[in-house]
Amino acid sequence: MLRLALSLLLALLPGLPARAGDSPPEGPACVVLLHGLARSDASLLVLEETLALQGYRVVNSDYDSAADTIEGLAVSSLPPVIAQCDDAPEVHFVTHSMGGILLRQWMRENELPRLGRTVMLAPPNHGSEIVDTMADLAAFEWINGPAGAQLGTDGLPGQLGPVWPGVGIIAGTRSLNPVWSTVLPGADDGKVSVASTRVEGMDDHIEVGATHTFMMNQPLVLVQVLRFLETGAFDPELTLAEAVEVLASG
Repeated sequence: MLRLALSLLLALLPGLPARAGDSPPEGPACVVLLHGLARSDASLLVLEETLALQGYRVVNSDYDSAADTIEGLAVSSLPPVIAQCDDAPEVHFVTHSMGGILLRQWMRENELPRLGRTVMLAPPNHGSEIVDTMADLAAFEWINGPAGAQLGTDGLPGQLGPVWPGVGIIAGTRSLNPVWSTVLPGADDGKVSVASTRVEGMDDHIEVGATHTFMMNQPLVLVQVLRFLETGAFDPELTLAEAVEVLASG
């Protein structure tokens, strides 16, 4: 009888207010940007502004790519920028070149509960033959540091395994350096072959007529990034004129 009375009493009581910590984060999704080898956050400023205009909160990392190994950079560089997205409902990533390898190394040993989608621009997922050719030169290590030396075809990228769900990859097919392109097999962007950008587990892959160094500023690339973050897929029918129109309309 006492148990029945308590049950009836609890049924008549108003619901208790939820604690603040029980509610999912609100507000815009956060996008973390990771630049490539021997670059800085300035290389992704156009992309940062494009994403901000679409309502995303953007965290553009300025890690020093020459300061450590890829493993060391992942430990020192990723947690501080991810922490800036702590109150966001979803955390996306857009990476360029080695930035994608840095993220893969971090994801290999960590989980992100609110992980959204990831777009990798020209990631050397199987290394680069240019690094195979240049890594023994003193100037290469001085400019690129220990992380750069890990990006050969027998280096760290090939040891990282499949990527997580929600990864899309954009590969460039134009080169600013025909000499380096002779070292790379098949189509390439002047530094990384299209074949090397592919990786097991990716959701989508698209080729764009862009160079490795400047692809993050190309209108088609910018809009394809937006498409993938929104839908989880690239738009193979998108034209340059349409991309420019999207960007012009804000």
